[in-house]
Amino acid sequence: MNGRQLIFNFIEIFTSTHKVNFYTKVFDALDLSDFPNFTPSNSGPIGYPRRALLRAFFVMKFEKFGYISDLVDYLNNNLIIAHLCGFDISKPLPSYWTFERFIKNLDNKLLKNIMRKHVNLLKELGFIDGSFVSLDSTPIYANTKLNNPKSFTKDRFSKSNPPKSDKDCKLGVRTANNANNNKKYEFFWGYKNHVLSDPISGLPIAEITTTADVADSSIAIDILRETNEWFSLIETYFIADKAYDVKDIYNFIRQVLKGHAFIPLNLRNSKKHKQLPSGHVLCDAGLAMHKDGKQYFIDKIKYKFSCPFKNSKNDNLCPCNHPNYFNGKKNRGCTKYITVNYDYRSSINRDSVFFKKIYALRTESERYNSRWKNLNLEKAFTRNFNSIANLNTIGHICLLILAIAAINDNLVDKSKSLVGFKTVA
Repeated sequence: MNGRQLIFNFIEIFTSTHKVNFYTKVFDALDLSDFPNFTPSNSGPIGYPRRALLRAFFVMKFEKFGYISDLVDYLNNNLIIAHLCGFDISKPLPSYWTFERFIKNLDNKLLKNIMRKHVNLLKELGFIDGSFVSLDSTPIYANTKLNNPKSFTKDRFSKSNPPKSDKDCKLGVRTANNANNNKKYEFFWGYKNHVLSDPISGLPIAEITTTADVADSSIAIDILRETNEWFSLIETYFIADKAYDVKDIYNFIRQVLKGHAFIPLNLRNSKKHKQLPSGHVLCDAGLAMHKDGKQYFIDKIKYKFSCPFKNSKNDNLCPCNHPNYFNGKKNRGCTKYITVNYDYRSSINRDSVFFKKIYALRTESERYNSRWKNLNLEKAFTRNFNSIANLNTIGHICLLILAIAAINDNLVDKSKSLVGFKTVA
């Protein structure tokens, strides 16, 4: 009897009962029936079971490991966990390179299908529905020294100086303070994970990983359309921050999904002119400007206001001696425009109690993002897009099967607490 077989006879003494019970329950909640266990091959060895390799990456995220080497050490030191993953522990476990090759070459569509299956299961259980959905993105920092604020590298955030260690990442910018219009930006090299979640249950519905240079608003319609094909979002209440304040998104929600949007306005440096009760605009000198025509568009009217002395030849009439009054043109003085919109975006009363109560649900989505990042996913430890996208999806599935396992165990209050469920499992 070799040494590994002796260990096999006593594997339970190396791992706590709570941890064994935890992985038994979450793996029971994980449905991999549609995931191919072996890759068809006419020649060569069969290799390790793919389902076992995939379960090992769930262990990696549940244990909050960043590096695959940590996972390899953990499985070799906790053989019963490796056994629960599906490995034959009487034989050597997979090497670092086997795991690295598996996660890099794995088709993300297979993981997306697994995620959809568990979302639909939670929908059947009544814990997720499409009445309210919230969309948000989370930055993922690439594993490069250029993201280190202590780095002495010149032009760390120059597009002409991309990281050599991760050729897939892109330069992105995130707003450090998204609660108001103060422009406090932070540049970074990396990726983004866009998550469509249920703000009532605090669980994800769909997700997609992009490079950091992709605008949040450009993803919204695609993720909503794709999700609506397998998870009905008809008449949904869509909640998002001002980064998604884009006309096309409003139109898609209202016209295609027949829903309602709860998105604050992004004023985009627009200036609000002072007006009299009659509607006349005040010039910089405080005088009422004259209406000088209007232009009709499909969903708005643009009104033009001109200087009250635009036809005067007297150079002393302008109280503030505005430069435009001395422009040498036939029609002198200032010109201002007021646009009155009649589209769906402009019809939303963002000061109403109803809007504020629905928008407040977005905080649950932020809590979910925090739980997801707590799986050690905010910083990328691998250095290629496909591995990062796969690990991100696995992280979301982890939190879904955690909720299912807690529900199956009649511990609904632990459905969003990884530490709590591990303790009582």
